[in-house]
Amino acid sequence: MPPLDAKLRQALVERIRFYHQLGIYDFYRRPATADRTAVAELEPEQREEVSPVAAAPPLEEDMFAPAKPEAAVTDPVKALRIIREDLGDCTRCVLHKQGRKQIVFGVGNPKAELMFIGEAPGADEDEQGEPFVGRAGQLLNNMIKAMGLRRKDVYIANIIKCRPPGNRTPEREECETCSPFLMRQIAVIKPKVIVALGAVAAKTLLAINAPMAELRGRWYDFRGTKLAVTYHPAFLLRDPRQKKEAWKDLQRVMKELGLQAPSKSAE
Repeated sequence: MPPLDAKLRQALVERIRFYHQLGIYDFYRRPATADRTAVAELEPEQREEVSPVAAAPPLEEDMFAPAKPEAAVTDPVKALRIIREDLGDCTRCVLHKQGRKQIVFGVGNPKAELMFIGEAPGADEDEQGEPFVGRAGQLLNNMIKAMGLRRKDVYIANIIKCRPPGNRTPEREECETCSPFLMRQIAVIKPKVIVALGAVAAKTLLAINAPMAELRGRWYDFRGTKLAVTYHPAFLLRDPRQKKEAWKDLQRVMKELGLQAPSKSAE
Protein backbone atom coordinates (compact mmCIF):
# COMPACT_ATOMS: atom_id res chain seq x y z
CA MET A 1 0.00 0.00 0.00
CA PRO A 2 1.57 3.36 -0.98
CA PRO A 3 2.27 5.80 1.88
CA LEU A 4 -0.33 8.47 2.59
CA ASP A 5 0.46 12.16 2.69
CA ALA A 6 0.13 13.85 6.08
CA LYS A 7 -3.10 15.71 5.28
CA LEU A 8 -4.94 12.61 4.08
CA ARG A 9 -3.66 10.58 7.03
CA GLN A 10 -4.91 13.21 9.49
CA ALA A 11 -8.28 13.37 7.74
CA LEU A 12 -8.67 9.60 8.08
CA VAL A 13 -7.70 9.70 11.74
CA GLU A 14 -10.30 12.40 12.42
CA ARG A 15 -12.98 10.46 10.55
CA ILE A 16 -12.26 7.30 12.53
CA ARG A 17 -12.37 9.22 15.79
CA PHE A 18 -15.76 10.57 14.71
CA TYR A 19 -17.05 7.02 14.16
CA HIS A 20 -15.67 5.94 17.54
CA GLN A 21 -17.71 8.70 19.14
CA LEU A 22 -20.77 7.20 17.46
CA GLY A 23 -19.90 3.83 18.96
CA ILE A 24 -18.76 2.33 15.66
CA TYR A 25 -15.49 0.42 15.87
CA ASP A 26 -15.64 -2.12 13.04
CA PHE A 27 -14.65 -0.94 9.56
CA TYR A 28 -14.70 -2.64 6.17
CA ARG A 29 -13.15 -1.96 2.78
CA ARG A 30 -13.46 -3.16 -0.80
CA PRO A 31 -10.78 -5.59 -1.99
CA ALA A 32 -8.27 -4.00 -4.36
CA THR A 33 -9.22 -6.45 -7.10
CA ALA A 34 -12.96 -5.84 -6.87
CA ASP A 35 -14.75 -4.08 -9.66
CA ARG A 36 -15.46 -0.69 -8.12
CA THR A 37 -18.51 0.01 -10.23
CA ALA A 38 -20.15 -3.29 -9.26
CA VAL A 39 -19.36 -2.81 -5.57
CA ALA A 40 -20.71 0.75 -5.61
CA GLU A 41 -24.07 -0.59 -6.76
CA LEU A 42 -24.40 -2.86 -3.72
CA GLU A 43 -26.60 -2.00 -0.77
CA PRO A 44 -24.64 -0.64 2.24
CA GLU A 45 -25.03 -3.85 4.24
CA GLN A 46 -23.88 -5.90 1.25
CA ARG A 47 -20.79 -3.77 0.85
CA GLU A 48 -19.77 -4.63 4.38
CA GLU A 49 -19.68 -8.30 3.46
CA VAL A 50 -17.14 -7.85 0.66
CA SER A 51 -13.94 -7.80 2.67
CA PRO A 52 -12.87 -6.93 6.23
CA VAL A 53 -10.45 -4.07 6.64
CA ALA A 54 -8.22 -6.34 8.70
CA ALA A 55 -7.17 -8.00 5.45
CA ALA A 56 -5.26 -4.87 4.48
CA PRO A 57 -2.20 -3.38 6.21
CA PRO A 58 -3.16 -0.73 8.78
CA LEU A 59 -2.68 2.85 7.71
CA GLU A 60 -0.60 3.44 10.79
CA GLU A 61 0.11 1.61 14.02
CA ASP A 62 -2.47 3.44 16.14
CA MET A 63 -4.89 4.51 13.38
CA PHE A 64 -7.80 2.62 14.92
CA ALA A 65 -7.11 3.61 18.53
CA PRO A 66 -8.76 3.92 20.92
CA ALA A 67 -9.96 0.34 21.19
CA LYS A 68 -13.50 -0.39 22.29
CA PRO A 69 -13.73 0.83 25.89
CA GLU A 70 -14.83 -2.60 27.14
CA ALA A 71 -12.02 -4.49 25.38
CA ALA A 72 -9.79 -4.72 28.46
CA VAL A 73 -12.62 -5.82 30.78
CA THR A 74 -13.07 -9.55 31.40
CA ASP A 75 -16.24 -9.34 33.50
CA PRO A 76 -19.21 -9.25 31.07
CA VAL A 77 -21.38 -7.40 33.62
CA LYS A 78 -18.87 -4.56 33.78
CA ALA A 79 -18.30 -4.67 30.02
CA LEU A 80 -22.02 -4.31 29.30
CA ARG A 81 -22.18 -1.44 31.77
CA ILE A 82 -19.36 0.30 29.88
CA ILE A 83 -21.23 -0.11 26.58
CA ARG A 84 -24.38 1.29 28.16
CA GLU A 85 -22.44 4.26 29.50
CA ASP A 86 -20.88 4.77 26.07
CA LEU A 87 -24.35 4.78 24.54
CA GLY A 88 -25.41 7.46 26.99
CA ASP A 89 -28.62 9.40 26.39
CA CYS A 90 -28.21 8.64 22.71
CA THR A 91 -28.95 11.34 20.13
CA ARG A 92 -27.19 9.66 17.19
CA CYS A 93 -30.34 9.24 15.07
CA VAL A 94 -33.68 11.01 14.73
CA LEU A 95 -35.53 8.70 17.12
CA HIS A 96 -34.46 10.71 20.15
CA LYS A 97 -36.58 13.57 18.77
CA GLN A 98 -39.60 11.43 17.88
CA GLY A 99 -41.14 10.66 21.24
CA ARG A 100 -39.00 7.96 22.79
CA LYS A 101 -39.12 8.02 26.60
CA GLN A 102 -35.95 6.08 27.27
CA ILE A 103 -33.32 3.81 25.79
CA VAL A 104 -34.03 0.07 26.00
CA PHE A 105 -30.59 -1.50 26.23
CA GLY A 106 -31.02 -5.22 26.89
CA VAL A 107 -31.68 -7.61 29.73
CA GLY A 108 -30.72 -11.06 30.93
CA ASN A 109 -27.73 -13.25 31.68
CA PRO A 110 -24.45 -11.58 30.61
CA LYS A 111 -23.00 -15.07 30.13
CA ALA A 112 -26.02 -16.50 28.32
CA GLU A 113 -25.55 -19.30 25.81
CA LEU A 114 -28.72 -18.17 24.03
CA MET A 115 -29.49 -14.64 22.86
CA PHE A 116 -32.75 -13.42 21.36
CA ILE A 117 -32.66 -10.32 19.16
CA GLY A 118 -35.83 -8.55 18.13
CA GLU A 119 -36.63 -5.49 16.09
CA ALA A 120 -37.29 -2.48 18.33
CA PRO A 121 -38.96 -1.50 21.61
CA GLY A 122 -42.69 -0.99 21.66
CA ALA A 123 -44.83 1.18 23.92
CA ASP A 124 -44.55 -1.09 26.98
CA GLU A 125 -40.81 -1.47 26.51
CA ASP A 126 -40.37 2.28 26.12
CA GLU A 127 -42.31 2.79 29.34
CA GLN A 128 -40.43 0.19 31.40
CA GLY A 129 -37.00 0.38 29.80
CA GLU A 130 -36.79 -3.38 29.22
CA PRO A 131 -37.19 -5.36 25.98
CA PHE A 132 -40.12 -7.70 25.40
CA VAL A 133 -42.35 -6.89 28.37
CA GLY A 134 -45.66 -6.38 26.54
CA ARG A 135 -47.93 -9.01 25.00
CA ALA A 136 -45.20 -10.13 22.60
CA GLY A 137 -42.85 -10.34 25.56
CA GLN A 138 -45.22 -12.59 27.45
CA LEU A 139 -45.35 -14.91 24.46
CA LEU A 140 -41.55 -14.87 24.23
CA ASN A 141 -41.40 -15.80 27.93
CA ASN A 142 -43.65 -18.78 27.20
CA MET A 143 -41.44 -19.78 24.27
CA ILE A 144 -38.37 -19.62 26.50
CA LYS A 145 -40.15 -21.66 29.20
CA ALA A 146 -41.14 -24.28 26.61
CA MET A 147 -37.45 -24.67 25.82
CA GLY A 148 -36.75 -25.55 29.45
CA LEU A 149 -35.20 -22.18 30.26
CA ARG A 150 -36.12 -19.08 32.24
CA ARG A 151 -36.05 -15.52 31.01
CA LYS A 152 -33.11 -14.78 33.29
CA ASP A 153 -31.12 -17.60 31.67
CA VAL A 154 -31.01 -15.90 28.25
CA TYR A 155 -30.14 -12.42 27.02
CA ILE A 156 -32.70 -10.33 25.14
CA ALA A 157 -32.05 -7.23 23.04
CA ASN A 158 -33.23 -5.43 19.91
CA ILE A 159 -31.62 -4.15 16.73
CA ILE A 160 -32.43 -0.58 17.79
CA LYS A 161 -32.79 0.70 21.32
CA CYS A 162 -35.42 3.43 20.93
CA ARG A 163 -39.09 3.06 20.11
CA PRO A 164 -39.96 4.24 16.59
CA PRO A 165 -43.05 6.48 16.55
CA GLY A 166 -46.23 4.47 16.24
CA ASN A 167 -44.18 1.26 16.41
CA ARG A 168 -43.30 1.68 12.74
CA THR A 169 -40.61 -0.48 11.15
CA PRO A 170 -37.13 0.90 11.87
CA GLU A 171 -35.51 2.63 8.94
CA ARG A 172 -32.22 1.41 7.53
CA GLU A 173 -30.28 4.43 8.77
CA GLU A 174 -31.61 3.89 12.30
CA CYS A 175 -30.55 0.24 12.22
CA GLU A 176 -27.12 1.06 10.86
CA THR A 177 -26.57 3.77 13.48
CA CYS A 178 -27.72 1.70 16.46
CA SER A 179 -26.63 -1.85 15.60
CA PRO A 180 -22.89 -1.30 16.35
CA PHE A 181 -23.81 -1.16 20.04
CA LEU A 182 -25.68 -4.46 19.66
CA MET A 183 -22.60 -5.95 17.98
CA ARG A 184 -20.57 -4.95 21.01
CA GLN A 185 -23.13 -6.56 23.32
CA ILE A 186 -22.92 -9.79 21.33
CA ALA A 187 -19.12 -9.71 21.46
CA VAL A 188 -19.21 -9.39 25.25
CA ILE A 189 -21.89 -12.02 25.91
CA LYS A 190 -20.44 -14.54 23.42
CA PRO A 191 -23.62 -16.62 23.09
CA LYS A 192 -23.45 -20.07 21.52
CA VAL A 193 -26.66 -19.40 19.60
CA ILE A 194 -28.46 -16.24 18.48
CA VAL A 195 -32.13 -16.33 17.51
CA ALA A 196 -33.21 -13.48 15.24
CA LEU A 197 -36.87 -12.72 15.90
CA GLY A 198 -38.55 -11.52 12.74
CA ALA A 199 -37.52 -10.18 9.36
CA VAL A 200 -35.98 -6.88 10.47
CA ALA A 201 -33.62 -8.56 12.94
CA ALA A 202 -32.72 -11.31 10.49
CA LYS A 203 -32.10 -9.03 7.51
CA THR A 204 -30.09 -6.54 9.56
CA LEU A 205 -27.86 -9.17 11.16
CA LEU A 206 -27.37 -11.26 8.03
CA ALA A 207 -27.50 -8.51 5.39
CA ILE A 208 -29.78 -10.74 3.35
CA ASN A 209 -32.92 -9.39 1.71
CA ALA A 210 -35.10 -12.48 1.59
CA PRO A 211 -38.57 -13.50 2.81
CA MET A 212 -38.95 -15.30 6.12
CA ALA A 213 -39.80 -18.53 4.34
CA GLU A 214 -36.28 -18.56 2.90
CA LEU A 215 -34.52 -17.27 6.01
CA ARG A 216 -35.94 -19.88 8.38
CA GLY A 217 -34.98 -23.52 8.65
CA ARG A 218 -31.18 -23.30 8.47
CA TRP A 219 -28.15 -22.23 10.44
CA TYR A 220 -26.10 -19.14 9.68
CA ASP A 221 -22.59 -18.31 10.79
CA PHE A 222 -22.66 -14.89 12.43
CA ARG A 223 -19.14 -13.85 13.39
CA GLY A 224 -18.41 -17.36 14.63
CA THR A 225 -21.77 -17.77 16.38
CA LYS A 226 -24.61 -19.93 15.11
CA LEU A 227 -27.69 -17.92 14.21
CA ALA A 228 -31.22 -19.13 13.58
CA VAL A 229 -34.23 -17.17 12.34
CA THR A 230 -37.80 -17.50 13.53
CA TYR A 231 -40.98 -15.46 13.63
CA HIS A 232 -41.30 -12.42 15.88
CA PRO A 233 -43.70 -13.07 18.79
CA ALA A 234 -45.79 -10.06 17.71
CA PHE A 235 -46.34 -11.77 14.34
CA LEU A 236 -47.31 -15.00 16.12
CA LEU A 237 -49.94 -13.08 18.07
CA ARG A 238 -51.41 -11.90 14.77
CA ASP A 239 -51.15 -15.33 13.14
CA PRO A 240 -51.19 -18.09 15.79
CA ARG A 241 -51.16 -20.74 13.05
CA GLN A 242 -47.42 -20.12 12.67
CA LYS A 243 -46.64 -21.07 16.27
CA LYS A 244 -45.99 -24.66 15.20
CA GLU A 245 -43.43 -23.47 12.70
CA ALA A 246 -41.76 -21.28 15.32
CA TRP A 247 -41.62 -24.26 17.67
CA LYS A 248 -39.78 -26.23 14.99
CA ASP A 249 -37.21 -23.44 14.84
CA LEU A 250 -36.81 -23.45 18.61
CA GLN A 251 -36.46 -27.23 18.70
CA ARG A 252 -33.53 -26.91 16.32
CA VAL A 253 -31.97 -24.44 18.74
CA MET A 254 -32.66 -26.74 21.69
CA LYS A 255 -30.92 -29.61 19.95
CA GLU A 256 -27.88 -27.43 19.32
CA LEU A 257 -27.74 -26.40 22.98
CA GLY A 258 -28.54 -29.85 24.36
CA LEU A 259 -31.83 -28.71 25.92
CA GLN A 260 -34.91 -30.80 26.62
CA ALA A 261 -38.43 -29.48 26.95
CA PRO A 262 -39.87 -29.85 30.49
CA SER A 263 -42.41 -32.61 30.98
CA LYS A 264 -46.05 -31.72 31.47
CA SER A 265 -45.89 -32.93 35.10
CA ALA A 266 -42.89 -30.68 35.78
CA GLU A 267 -44.90 -27.69 34.64
